[in-house]
Amino acid sequence: MSSVFKALSDPTRRRVLQLLRQGPMSAGEISDRFDVSKPTMSAHFAVLKEADLVHAEKAGKSVLYHLKLSVLEEALLGFVQSFEPGAETPRSAEETTR
Repeated sequence: MSSVFKALSDPTRRRVLQLLRQGPMSAGEISDRFDVSKPTMSAHFAVLKEADLVHAEKAGKSVLYHLKLSVLEEALLGFVQSFEPGAETPRSAEETTR
């Protein structure tokens, strides 16, 4: 879950996910919507892939990105459920060493 929240912590990556809600897009189509270098966008794509939020598919000379909405939904649901009454609260480092 932490890799998902790391990916979501950046506004550029959140915007990429919003764009992909409309359907698959090539890396070039996505990059054209941002005023950043291609290596910077590649780094953003890598973080999104690491979090399993997108699927990259080779299509000829380009790469098509697809949104994996189910992964995002699962992470958000797990996060919300951690605040429900009766959910275990994380122990502090001091408590776990006793």
